[in-house]
This record gives sequence, structure tokens and C-alpha cells, in this order.
Amino acid sequence: MSPHESLDLSPLMSARGTVRLPGSKSISNRVLLLAALAEGVTVVRDLLQSDDTERMLDALRILGVKLESLGDNAYRITGCGGDFQNKDAKLFLGNAGTAFRPLTAALALSGGSYELSGVARMHERPIADLVDALRQLGANIKYLGNEGFPPLKLSPANLAGDTVQVRGDVSSQFLTGLLIALPLTGRTVKVDVLGELISKPYIEITLAMMRRFGVCVERKGWQSFVVFGGQRYTAPGEVYVEGDASSASYFLAAGAIGGGPVRVEGVGRDSVQGDVRFAEALQKMGARITMGSNWMEATGPAEGKLKAIDLDCNHIPDAAMTLAVAALFADGTTTLRNIASWRVKETDRIAAMATELRKVGAEVEEGADFIRITPPAQLRHAGIDTYDDHRMAMCFSLAAFGGAGVRINDPKCVAKTFPDYFTEFAKVTQAVPVIAIDGPSASGKGTVAQRVADALGMHYLDSGALYRLLGLAAQRHGVALDDEPGLAALAGKVDIRFEKGETWLDGAMVGDELRTEEAGAAASKVAALPMVRSSLLNKQRAFRQAPGLVADGRDMASVVFPDAVLKIFLTASAEARAERRYKQLKEKGMSASIAALLQDIQARDERDMQRSVAPLQQAQGASLLDTTPLNIEQAVAEVLTRYRAVN
Repeated sequence: MSPHESLDLSPLMSARGTVRLPGSKSISNRVLLLAALAEGVTVVRDLLQSDDTERMLDALRILGVKLESLGDNAYRITGCGGDFQNKDAKLFLGNAGTAFRPLTAALALSGGSYELSGVARMHERPIADLVDALRQLGANIKYLGNEGFPPLKLSPANLAGDTVQVRGDVSSQFLTGLLIALPLTGRTVKVDVLGELISKPYIEITLAMMRRFGVCVERKGWQSFVVFGGQRYTAPGEVYVEGDASSASYFLAAGAIGGGPVRVEGVGRDSVQGDVRFAEALQKMGARITMGSNWMEATGPAEGKLKAIDLDCNHIPDAAMTLAVAALFADGTTTLRNIASWRVKETDRIAAMATELRKVGAEVEEGADFIRITPPAQLRHAGIDTYDDHRMAMCFSLAAFGGAGVRINDPKCVAKTFPDYFTEFAKVTQAVPVIAIDGPSASGKGTVAQRVADALGMHYLDSGALYRLLGLAAQRHGVALDDEPGLAALAGKVDIRFEKGETWLDGAMVGDELRTEEAGAAASKVAALPMVRSSLLNKQRAFRQAPGLVADGRDMASVVFPDAVLKIFLTASAEARAERRYKQLKEKGMSASIAALLQDIQARDERDMQRSVAPLQQAQGASLLDTTPLNIEQAVAEVLTRYRAVN
């Protein structure tokens, strides 16, 4: 996977539909480890298929655990009763904290020699609090790199002690790992939590999964936990993994922002996951939420925009990231508090979130454990860096509702928890529709496109005029038509608008000079320059705004708007086009020769079809409309008929 890959999300207008969620990452990796530690055989169904679960599965295979794939995201796991067959192994765990922390604890107390490592970011994520706690029990752990961070060397422990202290204010995964591993000691151990325990709902998941495998933990508030001796993990037979509640947050937010309703299936009122409470936060923002035992549904506010909130997010640390992007669509300033754990996740999520929110125009204040977001009047298009963090990529897909679309850099990082995320997101979101009308010079596509736009109440883009306007601007600024870098720079600076049938260049209305043969010849020259076309691409895409766009040109369907809902290749015979152009010029009192016009049109057709960049051709999926026997009204009616057939 190249870090240079990107995914362009078109401006989104609405969201509606149903999504079946993948399995929860937190539950999946807990269940896999518990099944491996248990006595007996466990069948795990609806397991999440992702990078993180693959790291856990690979580690268990290396440790000698028998795993059988049953297909359809199901595995049969023969537990080792806490006694791993392989006592000497090296495990690579990527950036999977839900695999690294619990495996560190379990292996440190299991009597073998192991080395645990991950990607560079994992080696920046602190683990000292867990290591210190395990050492209190006699674990033999060495740091192979920086003190307090992976990679780690684990040697057989000399078990001792019946009380252990662990910090709870950095990551709940330290306490989770410790609790899961303690039954391996065979005796009663009390765990005291130092400081405020963050992410309490994730500890509730851990306790619920341990109970499912036959081990009960006595909890005294959130400050102490007792794991009684004599308990062993036993296989429950069959376990179904709930849908991922954190992943549900993106779709629920899409429903709240895009009108909805959007329903997620696989998680609901009866879930053991704390992130289902994300729905409560959306309700506070004005969204309408309904839910059943295994589903949730979000619809936008009955009136107006979402409302800003000030919220302690300790109970929904991962899903709170979704609130940060949803805040872009709220009326007022949103403050998310008690999110210090963001700093030690796949990336420093507070810093990353602040940086990327500013790119789209938000005003952001960040602190050690909070972030405050004030949305702009209008979101800007931006390329969002994702920091190899799946949640950054998924959260910022929602920014596409802002009217300008968004580019997600390194979109494949979602494979960590939700490989098919963008496919599922596309199924429940509706982009601002585009009708792309391409065709040769003088085919009448501009007139047809403008009238279709007027009939549908949509915006209009005359892409040919962009190149004509650039040629005109080049003359005014003294830039030669063969100065590719100069023209590309100029293309990025000029202000071009189409309003009520009029064309504006840098604040001044442009008239008939844009339709001269000289202007057309200049446009044809500059349009053949790759740097110019690339520079104008984003400017063309910026015309895509609700309620829709009709765009005409040479490559609207193939390059600029390949996802257009309707693609038309409008043409006519060269003779018919020459005659139409002749009539236009005569009506304006301009001299013209049909023979000369025909020769010019044929030469331009040849040039446009032969150029190396975006040659004139009927795009894949485009339907042909030959207007040689049609008048303008008939051509417009035909385009409207075809649009209504697909919309």
C-alpha cells in the first residue's frame, strides 16, 4: 500500500440507508485471546476481519494454538488452558494495541521466553505502566529499545505477591491486559487502580468477556478489582462478536448530518460496548435517535442545524473523534473534554485532529486533554492526512458533507478495523449529482447544458469557457500560450464565475470576446497542456454544489466527474456544426464563411482527438446523442428524459 494513494470523496448532499457493521475490534481480540487461554473448544462467529485481528491470529498460531477457519468470519479455536505450546517465540504485532497489551500480560505470566515488537508507532506508545504492574507480580520483562516503550523481551517469571497497582489514567488497555492474565497465576490477586480510570466502558467489555469464559472479577467501584484464585477459563462453546460500536458512530453521524435515516445493524440497546452511548451525544446535538436490541438509527434534527455541545468524553474515547468532525456541522463551538488518551493512540489524535480540522477551515483550540472546535461559515476542500490511523480516515469522510468534498490520503489505513468502510459509506451517501455533457466543438453542448441546468435548477459549468478565459487572462497578463508553468500558475489564481447566463473573469463580466475564433484557438492550445489541465481540475470540481451541476466540455465524464449520474456524448455532423456556427456569427453581425468554419471544425476535431492529455472521446458509460436532426429544444428534452430515467 502506497502512502501516496488518495481517495477523492465528492461533495455529499444526503445520507440514507442501512449498514451491517463488522465485528467489534475490542471484543474480537479479547475473545480470541480468551478462547486461546481457555480449556476446551470455542467457535467464534462474526469475527472482525482486519489488520488488528490478523495480528492476534498470527500470534496465536505462532504460539501453537490450534485455529481452524470455518469461513464466513468464523473460527474454531482449541484452547491451551493457559499453557502455550511454543515457549520461545518472536511476535510482530503491527500497531495493534488490543493485541500487544493483553498478549504482553498473558505471556509475561505464562512461563516462556518471548520477544514482542510492532511498527514504529507501536514503539512510541507507552507500556511502562503495564510492565511496572507485571513486575510487581514477579514478571521478568526487559525493554529492547527506549525505556517504557516496546519492543519487549519476556522471560519466565518468578511469581510472587497478591496485590498489584496499575495506573488507570493513560490507557484502559493496561488494566484489561492485567485482568485477563491474572487467572494464569492460580491465586487471588487484588488490583488497585492509581488515578482516575479512563475509558471505563472498555473495562466493562473485558469483565463481560471474562465472565463469558467462566472467570468472575469482583469490582469495588473503579478503584480496585479482585481476581479470585482457583478460576480457570473454560470454553463457552460458541461466541458471537457484536458489531463494532465505534464504527457505528460514522454512519450515525452521517444520518444526523445528511438527513437520514441511517440505520446500523449489529449493535444496539443490549450492547456491552460503551461506544453505543455515542448516540446519546448525537441526541444532545439535536439528532433524532431510535434503537432496538441490535440496531440503532439516526436522523437529522427536525429543524435547523446540529447544536454545539460541551461534553466529557471519558466514556466514549474512540467515538468522540467522530463528534469532533460532526462539530463542523454544528451551530456554535463544541468542546470535547477528558480525552487525554487520544495522545497515546495510533497517533497523537488531539494534535492530528486539530491540524486536519484547521485544513477545512475550522478554528481549533487544543489542550492536554481537550479540543474545542468552531466551524467555518463554509468548509474548504482539503487533502486530509490520516497518520496511518484508521479512525482519522473514517471520521473525515464526514467532511464531504460540507459542500466542497474532501480528499482522504492513504485511505487503506482503514484496514486496521474496517477494510470495506468506504464502500459501505458510499452505499448510504448520495453525492451532489452531476450531468456531464461532452462533445466536439460547435456541437451545441454549451447551449443544451445551460438550458438543462436551468430546467433542473442546477449550477452550470462551461469548461470550455474556462480554457477560453485562461487564454484571455494570459493575454491580459502577458503570459505566452506556450508558457506551460506560467499558464498553470495563472490558472490557479484567476477568479472565474458563471452567474445567470453571464461569465465573469476576475470580477469583470466577459462578453462576446469569449466566443471569437481566436479565443477558441487559444483555448484549444492551452487545453492541451498537462500542467494547465491539472491546475484547472480542482477549480472545475469546485463548481459541484447542491442541488446539482450540469457540466459541458471534452472530458467532463471521463476525467473531471467520472462519477456523474448521467454522461452524455453530444455530437452532430461537422457540416451541421459549421452551419450552426455560421448562423450564430451572422446573427451577431460578424462575417463568416461556411467553408472556412467547416475546415476549422474538422481541424479542431482532429487536434482534440489526437492530443495526449484527455483526448476527445465518448467516455465509458456515456450515451451518444446525435443532434444533427434535432433542434435545441428537442436535444434538451432528450437529456432531461435520460436524466429522469436514472435519477
